[in-house]
Amino acid sequence: MNMILEGKPCEMAAGQTILEKIKELGLEGSSLAERPLAARIGGEIFNLSYTPMHEAEIDLVYFGDEEGVRVYERTLQFVLIMCMRKLFGHARVFVHYSLGKGVYMTVDKEPAFSKEDCELLKAEMERVTKLDLKLQRKRMNIQDAIDFYEKDGQTDKAKLLKWRRFSYFDVYRCPDYSDYIDYYYGETAPSTGYVGVFDVHWLEGGLMMMRPAREAPDRPAPFVPYPKMSAVFKRTNDWGKLMTCSTANELNTRVENGSVRELIRVNEALHEKMYARTADAIIERGARAVMIAGPSSSGKTTSANRIATQLRAEGLDPIMISLDNYYCDRRFCPRDENGELDFEHINALDIKRFNHDLKLLMAGEEVETPIFDFVTQKPRDEGLVLRCSKDQLLIIEGIHGLNPMMLGEGIDREKVFKVYVSALTTINLDDHNRVRTTDLRILRRLVRDYETRGASMERTLSMWASVRRGEKRWIFPFQEEADMILNTILHYEPAIMKRHVYPLLLTVPPESEYYCMARTIVKYLNYFLEANVEDEIPPTSVLREFIGGNTFYN
Repeated sequence: MNMILEGKPCEMAAGQTILEKIKELGLEGSSLAERPLAARIGGEIFNLSYTPMHEAEIDLVYFGDEEGVRVYERTLQFVLIMCMRKLFGHARVFVHYSLGKGVYMTVDKEPAFSKEDCELLKAEMERVTKLDLKLQRKRMNIQDAIDFYEKDGQTDKAKLLKWRRFSYFDVYRCPDYSDYIDYYYGETAPSTGYVGVFDVHWLEGGLMMMRPAREAPDRPAPFVPYPKMSAVFKRTNDWGKLMTCSTANELNTRVENGSVRELIRVNEALHEKMYARTADAIIERGARAVMIAGPSSSGKTTSANRIATQLRAEGLDPIMISLDNYYCDRRFCPRDENGELDFEHINALDIKRFNHDLKLLMAGEEVETPIFDFVTQKPRDEGLVLRCSKDQLLIIEGIHGLNPMMLGEGIDREKVFKVYVSALTTINLDDHNRVRTTDLRILRRLVRDYETRGASMERTLSMWASVRRGEKRWIFPFQEEADMILNTILHYEPAIMKRHVYPLLLTVPPESEYYCMARTIVKYLNYFLEANVEDEIPPTSVLREFIGGNTFYN
């Protein structure tokens, strides 16, 4: 059978797996950076143990690829949970969220998971990865899978599968090690030896599973504590428990029985309290300026307006400033490694002018601030004259709001309150399958760009890699420096977003470069029911920034 593998023609024997062909051609590689983890065929990701059934072009997926990182992480997670079960019987692992290059998990066992337990776990994982045991993909009838998980005590998976639209279910197992089987909405590597680079750090009540960084794939990334982000994730988890909406099953149940309307009301009320507490902290500080930053589609603009509303309720009259107005003339905008204009770069802003204006405004002086014309791609000749009186303060919003370069000499930093805004997902499909924060944010952006800019799914997906690079360089390094971190995620969000974006994602053709990204989103949205309850969503909700109807823009 004729194939094209990594752009080169080759002949595959009947019944030959992709992995067997890779080894035959000497493409396996000795290091993680050089070793394929999966394969892409027709826009879909396949396990290397897959046997192609017809002629096709096969591209290999490496750790340097986004999908490669996901394959590595879910394979390592499978090994961790499998070893945990082997060592500690039916100890339950709950996968929560990622922080840096690690994934935070809690462990429910008696006696409580200890530091000594963690050392045993790590040693067993090292042994299992060195054995290079084969991971086997197995297809099960959906009812058989439900029966198995109910008997095994994994009721979270049994409940999730009741919402699955298909009659079959693919699971992974390691028959040479244990009878444990698990499911992930994505592929794993073909054997345990692929994930030998890792570390496990014990934390009170749980652990951090550390993978390598893409730029240093041959050693595990160091564990870095993120106390502020961790606290926000915990609070959002607590919200999920309060609202009985921590998993896809719980959200679907609320959609089905109609209590999703109550969920929306409570969720929005919790957001309102969050913005009110933020305003109280700003007033208590005696701040003259509030800097608001966050990654794409985090809800910065709505958050800035809702904080302003809360400040007005306390008798203040905030002045709103967008850092977008401080963009340089596009002729002076820096370019990325591909020669394209890099709008995410901090030097795309006129930092010198911003520092000058901020210093004078905080001192109560009059300033003519710029207005950037996105049609002519340069600042207008005439700006906006502003003065910040004693009963006023500045609310400044933009992706670089927390960068230290934005606060130059002569600016009293004690009078600047820093707010970091992001959409930090905590709703999971089940105990082991989390919905990634980036996957939820791209949903927001897909909907917003389509609704407000007429952008196709492929157009928005094509820009996402550049957006992500900019975030990692210019936004994420400063998140822990914020005085307040706001999580704008709404637990009911997937049920609303699915109505807007799901049919559009299905139009992305298999031959598209972005089909794999679209399919990844479709696969997890398949587990959520749609909710036709948008009349319940307030006009000032963060979600309105993306689906439309946000009255702050009127």
